[in-house]
Amino acid sequence: MNCLKVLKKTVIDSQLYVSLMGTFFAVFFMLEQNTFRFPSVFLIFITYFSGYLYTKYQNTKHFYKIFILNMIAGIFSAVLIIFNHNEIRLVKWLVIVILGLLYNSFFLETYIRKIPLLKVFYVGFVWALVNCWLTLPEFNIPIFFISFFFVTALVLPFDIRDMKSDTVETFPKLIGVPNTKYLAYVLVFISVILSVFYLKFQYGLSIFLTAIITFILIYFSESKRDDAYFSFGVETCSVLPFLFLIILEYF
Repeated sequence: MNCLKVLKKTVIDSQLYVSLMGTFFAVFFMLEQNTFRFPSVFLIFITYFSGYLYTKYQNTKHFYKIFILNMIAGIFSAVLIIFNHNEIRLVKWLVIVILGLLYNSFFLETYIRKIPLLKVFYVGFVWALVNCWLTLPEFNIPIFFISFFFVTALVLPFDIRDMKSDTVETFPKLIGVPNTKYLAYVLVFISVILSVFYLKFQYGLSIFLTAIITFILIYFSESKRDDAYFSFGVETCSVLPFLFLIILEYF
């Protein structure tokens, strides 16, 4: 039990896990588009990691430590872009950082997370921009919608988890848990259809296999379940396309 608590604190609560999941999801599309570069991978991970740390700990006693860490991460990211990419990538990165701040920042009177029903779509939107715009020379519309629908679907189970504590209107509170699951199924299904039509065969198949596990995890999502089910189980769906791709290509 102590080992599980340590694992949760060091991997999940530290936001390391969700940052890695987002990074591997982006790597999946970078490989599909033949744009994989290690500096881009580092940039994405640092951006996710510092962003999620800020969101989680901005209203705690650790804020100043997080602020300093984010400043260091921001400077490092900017230097990384300047020496490995170009000024256009820097602008794209800044736009995504600003969008992240608009999601949930204590210095804003109204931020995205306070707006009823918008949170799930906004998270999907920002993750989709990372996958279809930040790492690619041009905006890729199919990858945007594949990412947008899939990530939005993954956020819905977290709304199911938090439905008793959320102070704003969410889909589980508005339409009920069963209908929220149906909505998530539809979003994942749309993502799969787009993947089959617009991605290379192995990549589309990887998304399809991922969808099977995602459907199962959505089906068993209930507010009474332990947080680890969502923070580890559901979150893991983001890395599954990459893992299935490795299995299909090398085994």
